[in-house]
Amino acid sequence: MTCIRALAEIGLKPNTTTRDTLTIARRVCRHACAVRDEIRHQRRELRRKARKLRQFEPFTKLAADMMEEQSRNHRAAEWESVRRVLLGYGRLIVLDHEGIAETLGFEALADLLNINQVDREQARREGWRTLSDLVAIRDLENSADHRSDEWGAGSPLYEAAFLAMVEFIHSTPTHLLPDPFAPGAPFGPKLPPVLRVV
Repeated sequence: MTCIRALAEIGLKPNTTTRDTLTIARRVCRHACAVRDEIRHQRRELRRKARKLRQFEPFTKLAADMMEEQSRNHRAAEWESVRRVLLGYGRLIVLDHEGIAETLGFEALADLLNINQVDREQARREGWRTLSDLVAIRDLENSADHRSDEWGAGSPLYEAAFLAMVEFIHSTPTHLLPDPFAPGAPFGPKLPPVLRVV
């Protein structure tokens, strides 16, 4: 957690460039995801031990119950801190209020996100220019890397954006949620280009 805190403090400095902001976001999210995976693995191990103890019930019921309780509370404060950090950076990616994508331009953004040439060409053809398009929807950060098939798993920035979107869906009343399949929405049909007479 000290690494995350140190990087976040660097990002808050007034002379931090847009390039630095995105680089710091990638490093922080990578580290936060590693910590979260470590905690998840330790909790899973505790639950596995509790399941083994359950085989010898009723003699081991109390010990198994205690171990399951321990797995739920294991590093809970650190888990919540990491979740809040990922939520913050996820909102940065999804909303991009700082205009990172526009300031950097497509080529610099693709370089910083480490998007391979094949995916880069597809992004150009399809018109994917925002952080939300490239990371939150298409998960193109480190696009040459192998991805897990697990729901919600992906690159660190994608996982942060995914967490932010899930939090938004859970906290927003249903009637206020936008339709993701509407024309022009991320999963809806593309709108025709706006033509202008020059």
